[in-house]
Formats: sequence, C-alpha cells, structure tokens
Amino acid sequence: MVTIDDLQDIRRLAASVAHDVYSPIAEELDVSRTPISLEQREELGKLGFLGIAHEEQYGGSGSPFSYALAVIEEFAKVCRPAAFQIFEANTGPAQVIARIGSLEQRRRWLPGIVSGAHTMAVAISEPDAGSAATDMKTAVRKTPHGLVLSGSKRWISNGGEADLYLVYARLADVPGSKGIGAVVVEKGMEGLSFGPSERLMGFRGIPSADVIFDDVRIPEENVVVQAGDFKKLFSLFSLERLGNATMSLALGQAALDKSVKYAQERTAFGKEIIEFQTIQTMLADMVLDVDGARLLIDRAARSADEGVPDPLHVSLAKCAANEMAKRVTDLAIQIHGGNGYTEEYGMERLHRDSHGWAIAGGTPAMQRTRIVSEFTGRRFDQRA
Repeated sequence: MVTIDDLQDIRRLAASVAHDVYSPIAEELDVSRTPISLEQREELGKLGFLGIAHEEQYGGSGSPFSYALAVIEEFAKVCRPAAFQIFEANTGPAQVIARIGSLEQRRRWLPGIVSGAHTMAVAISEPDAGSAATDMKTAVRKTPHGLVLSGSKRWISNGGEADLYLVYARLADVPGSKGIGAVVVEKGMEGLSFGPSERLMGFRGIPSADVIFDDVRIPEENVVVQAGDFKKLFSLFSLERLGNATMSLALGQAALDKSVKYAQERTAFGKEIIEFQTIQTMLADMVLDVDGARLLIDRAARSADEGVPDPLHVSLAKCAANEMAKRVTDLAIQIHGGNGYTEEYGMERLHRDSHGWAIAGGTPAMQRTRIVSEFTGRRFDQRA
C-alpha cells in the first residue's frame, strides 16, 4: 500500500538532487538558451526520475502519477530545463504510448525514454490551428508506397531537440476531430526538418521550434491512434495539463519561499520588512493562492492515479495554477523591491517562465470554456 512517507521520501530525494546538481546550472541554461545535455538527462534516467509513472517492464518504477508530479515540482522550483525532461517523460506524450500504444510500440519506445537516451515531444499546434486544434491541416495520406505525412507544426517545445514526435494529424478526409489521429515521427526520417529555435520571453532552457513534414514516409507500425479516436487521444492530454499545472505550482511555491525568507532578512526603517502590514498582506495572498492551487492539483492527481483524470478537475487546477504563478511571482518581485528586478535574485526568471506555462497546453481563457462545458455538460461551438 502506498503511504505518505513514500511520497515524502521521493520528494526529499528529488529536492536534494535538484538543489545540488541542477540548481547551479539553471541560470546559465537560461542565459545561453540551451537545454540540459544528453548526459545530464541520462543521469535523471539512472536516478529513476524519468520512469516514475511508467511500468517496471519498461524500466520504470510503476509508482502513482502523483509521485511524478512531486518530483516535477521539486525540480521546477530550481531548474525548469531539467524539470521539463521529467515532465515530458512522465506526463507528456510518452503517456499516450504507455496507455494506448500497442505492446510493440511500448516495447520499442518507452525504455529509451525512461533511460533518458531518447526524449519525446508532442506536436499539435499549427500556424493556423492553435487553440482550435481541430482546424489542423497536417495530414497523412495513403500512397502506393505507404503512408506519407505532410504539413507543419508550430510552438513545439523540444522541437529539434527531441528524438521522437507524437504528431496529431488528419488520418482520414473527414472534417473536425473525426479525421484526427496520431503517428510517431522519428528524428532522422527523410523529409523531417525544423525551423530556427524561437527566442522566447521565458522557457529559455527549453527549445521551441517549428517542425516541418515534407512528405515523410511513416511506417504503419508508427500509427498510434487511428482516425476517429481523437476523444481518447485528447483525454490523455489531461495528464500533460496536470504536469503543466505542477510546473506553475513550483514557480509560485519557489517565489513564496524566497519571499518569506527575504522578508525576514531585509530591514527597512530599523526592522525586518515582514513587520510591515503591506508585506504581510502580500505574503498572505501568496500563501492563499499557492495552497489553493495545490489543493486543486492534488484532487485532480488522485483521479489520475485511478486512470484518466477528471477533465473538470484538471481544467480547474491548470487555470488556477497558471494564473496563481503569474500573480505570486509578480508579488515576489514587489516584495524584493529593486533586488526583485535584477537577475541576481531569480525573481524575474520565475515571472518570465510563469507566463509560458499559462500559454502552453491551453490558455486560462480556453480552460474557462472547458470548465463551464464540463460543469454544465454542454458543448459550445466557438464558430457559431
């Protein structure tokens, strides 16, 4: 039986490794806009952090999904590029392979992801199909020589860096979601190329680039989801949204922890600034926001441990956590005063990254539509 002590143990281990090994390189990765190295990613694999939520037969530990979220949080507090690799392996597209991929696909791809030898990215958004994902035009067509993928994807985190791409595409000439399925494209396949790396406000140690498919030949065995199963495919994206919410939670918690410490060390007018009611009010608001987001994430994570998470709980958690991180990191900058506006204290990096996670995986505005839809049991046509 899983006990809270087990979860606390893995959280402490993750916090220790993140602080000792990855925190010292976090600023340089941000400044140089580079991801962690293959060797550093493989070290995460050796420590078991990339396989927490995967079955033992593929090299994982078969632990509850909530364990993976705890590790993501501890790493994301200090080094988002390292946390991102844990996020992708445990809550990202690899979970689609793990949960609905064929046995052959799981055996072929999961061990490399769990070990850190390979990493997988998800490719959904397109230049003219962002929030309206079902408008996508990237398509697989059947030819006498097999399946051929054509099109392009936009805003792909780990684009150009990942070895494998779970590509949402049209596998049938049917409008809307009914024609959409998913295939895996492997780096090195002829016709696969990448745009230049984006220069983003945050996410600077997480590469982002267009992914271009110029008549890429796809083996039949690389089809993960056939056309018509979009609902099943997209339901698993809730796992990625939970990982996203946890990244935001980490940013807020880190900003809160740093601010509480700073407020009890910094003096003004002859006393610690925490003695001032204005500072107390800001810290209280930060605690309320962070704890509220944590409780919503914990509730959604419990349903994920039991299978596919409740979509309403996930959208509530993601929306709350994304907006919390922006507010709390902004308050942290204010509490730190002029120091908060410098790179030295790391507040600006937390704030920059908070905006990125609010955009990725479905914006708070889109989550609000999903919240009302799930809460009322109604579907809303955005085109009407």
